[in-house]
Order: sequence, then C-alpha cells, then structure tokens
Amino acid sequence: MAQLLIRRLDEDVKENLRRRAKRHGVSMEEEARTILRAELLRVEPKQPGLGTQIANLFKDVPDNDEPLPEFPDEPIRYAKFDE
Repeated sequence: MAQLLIRRLDEDVKENLRRRAKRHGVSMEEEARTILRAELLRVEPKQPGLGTQIANLFKDVPDNDEPLPEFPDEPIRYAKFDE
C-alpha cells in the first residue's frame, strides 16, 4: 500500500477530521482514507459533447425547434482562391 503525507493542513480541517473520526469510531488516518476513497472512486457522469452543450445553450430560444435544411447530396466542391 502507498503512503501519503499531507503538510500544511489547516488546523480547522484537522480538527473536523478528528471529530468525524471520533464519531465513526475510527482513527483519523482511517477516516481520511474513507473520505478519499469515497470521493476519488466515485463514478462521475460523462460530460456531454460540445454539440450537446451548444444545443443546450439555445434550447429556450423561441422558434428554435425548426429542423435545419438538409444539404444536397452532392460531392464536395473546394473553394477556389486563384480567381
């Protein structure tokens, strides 16, 4: 098992950890392990993709529910800049 030393811990954080450990009947070290394990092994929900985030920004805009026109099924034509 790995070890972790935390320096410069605020006194009030240490005191809260001590009280919490006492309430649960464990050592401060065990309580710290429990807190870290619960927080760091928690499954976080997947963040939506960029398109979904953009769509969510505009979902409350009036008359925004019309579908976009489809592009014609044509081959891609590259822009000509030499003209």
